[in-house]
Amino acid sequence: MQFFKKNSVKNLCLLGLMGSGKSVIGKELSKFHNIDFLDTDHIIEEETGKKIGFIFKNYGELYFREIEEKICLKLLERRNCVIALGGGSIVSRKVRELINKNSFSIYLKVDIKTLVDRIKNTRKRPLLNNVDRNEVLGRLFEQRKKFYNKANLIIENNFEKQEIVHKINSVIEKL
Repeated sequence: MQFFKKNSVKNLCLLGLMGSGKSVIGKELSKFHNIDFLDTDHIIEEETGKKIGFIFKNYGELYFREIEEKICLKLLERRNCVIALGGGSIVSRKVRELINKNSFSIYLKVDIKTLVDRIKNTRKRPLLNNVDRNEVLGRLFEQRKKFYNKANLIIENNFEKQEIVHKINSVIEKL
């Protein structure tokens, strides 16, 4: 992809809260550019042999964040990939530094009400089980927005996925 060569960037990284569409948009971008798609949550499950919910329940969030950071740092060293980063991975200073050094970051911004609607029927989000989802997502957003808002591109992901992919491509083609 010409974008990577012109800009000495290794990857496109998608950031955002859970349910913001990182995996969906990431897969579409990788197909369009014919490059690998890496989803950190999927790779964590693959490498540990355990579901994320199981890790949270049996080992806790701190243990999960340690695994997440290690895997994110490894993936961010790869080249010519679209990487969907876990929503909380951006809290890690090491992850942020490597994103800034090696990648073009794209924050998929979605309002809390839409996020709650998108994930209302899932039990795969351990931070959202048996809690007020509006409250928890609002708190997570407040904690992470200063990091998300430093992305190279901020795009509202409230539209059809092809429209979002087109918007992203039209920006990166001009770089």
